[in-house]
Amino acid sequence: MAEMTVNAVLAVADFERKDVNLDLIKLEGKVGGQMEDSRLVRGIVLDKDISHPGMQKDIKDAKICILTCPFEPPKPKTKHSIAIDTVEKYEALAQQEQQYFVDMVQKIKDSGATLAICQWGFDDEANHLLMQNGLPAVRWVGGVEIELLAIACGARIIPRFSELAPEKLGTAGRVREMSFGTNKDHMLFVEDCANSKAVTIFVRGANKMIIEEIKRSLHDALCIVRNLVRDNRVVYGGGAAEVSCSLKVTEEANKVVGIDQYAMRSFADALETIPMALAENSGLSGIATLGEIKKRQVSEKNPWLGIDCRQMGTCDMKTQNVIETLHGKKQQMLLATQVVKMILKIDDVISPAEYE
Repeated sequence: MAEMTVNAVLAVADFERKDVNLDLIKLEGKVGGQMEDSRLVRGIVLDKDISHPGMQKDIKDAKICILTCPFEPPKPKTKHSIAIDTVEKYEALAQQEQQYFVDMVQKIKDSGATLAICQWGFDDEANHLLMQNGLPAVRWVGGVEIELLAIACGARIIPRFSELAPEKLGTAGRVREMSFGTNKDHMLFVEDCANSKAVTIFVRGANKMIIEEIKRSLHDALCIVRNLVRDNRVVYGGGAAEVSCSLKVTEEANKVVGIDQYAMRSFADALETIPMALAENSGLSGIATLGEIKKRQVSEKNPWLGIDCRQMGTCDMKTQNVIETLHGKKQQMLLATQVVKMILKIDDVISPAEYE
């Protein structure tokens, strides 16, 4: 999971700007299988299937046409009624409607597309014509998914059939429909895209609750790796950074004359609650363990000493390879300080009993 998360961020990272666009990382889940079956797809996974069972399900070197216009005859904008009193008139009308579909399919074929993806639906007649012409199609693809697909494939979104052109098509090394689970749910994998800046983390799990929890955890992991791209400085975890900061704040408080020194000492005490909580949650004596770590940090002048939560026999977080991002650590302390400042602004508490 960790390697998959790092690879996903690296695929979409912009190292020149030192930022990551998380919108280009899609999290898609499907019930069934185990969490270990989750994988990174360098492309887009759509919870859709090929619109006709007779169409080709595995397309290599696909040229993709992305349509946001309805695959149907144009509708008059004014209220109207049509009176059909003979068979000839009905056949002429049906022939004209069918000709619209034939022209639309032909325009797609003439552009060189081998796969049509439409934001809207189309009826069985259009579906049948697409199948007869050997043109696989996918319908009812959402707007957000279409944008990601266009970015990944290097395609232009086409709002009208009249604007179809070969240069507006996207490319993908392989597009295939896959089935999952006992219900044979189908999903569409668009892989080996021309632009790998859009990727999908395909999550598997026993039920929806597990999948949503995995997605939440993955999003947290993605944010951590993004912070490393923005600022690659790290601090050591296990409470080592908090103890080190607490000792430094206490040292500076000794140089301050007046009431401000007590606020600084309280801030230092607050920092020590994190390593103490880590020690207690690990089954250790909180006060004794914290006192030992503070003593060793001062005597050994080693700010990397923290709580040995994993019982590895060493408190050196560098040896244990326990690190946290500097950006995330700064944000934690800043937000906690802001909360305390807001509370201190409240100088009185009004009890409901005073008005009884």
